[in-house]
Amino acid sequence: MTPVMNRQRLQFAICLATVLGMLALLACSGGDTPQYANPGAGSGDTAPSTVIVPALSEPAQAGQAAFNANCALCHGANAAGTNLGPPLVHKIYEPNHHQDFAFRNAVQNGVQSHHWQFGNMPPAPQVSEADVERIICYVRELQRANGIFDDVAGLAACQP
Repeated sequence: MTPVMNRQRLQFAICLATVLGMLALLACSGGDTPQYANPGAGSGDTAPSTVIVPALSEPAQAGQAAFNANCALCHGANAAGTNLGPPLVHKIYEPNHHQDFAFRNAVQNGVQSHHWQFGNMPPAPQVSEADVERIICYVRELQRANGIFDDVAGLAACQP
């Protein structure tokens, strides 16, 4: 073998080893994406196993109807999540982490997957702005009833 062929083989071997090493790192990296689990309320990165539905205000009742018509297929009954979408009754979606604006933006523009591994959420242009506000109120009342937050300020979307 000529010295040029040996150098080419060495370069190929180094490139191949680099690519395989990078693939191994990607496959083995844990990342910090919480996985949906459902063992019970208050257990860190989990959603309550059964969502408590409180007596809902009028706006939240309207939000529940709009949620059921537009969101429940992926986010589940009472926002408890499904295999298609994450639970919204979860600490990640508390008002201090995902403000009401985040919900408005998600409906209007969709969301790139960043907390969960369900894939991207498409925009939902069929949901009116008024219904988005009602849905936010519904989700916030569910969150509060399930101990996600206790500050009344988190119910801002429920105010007239």
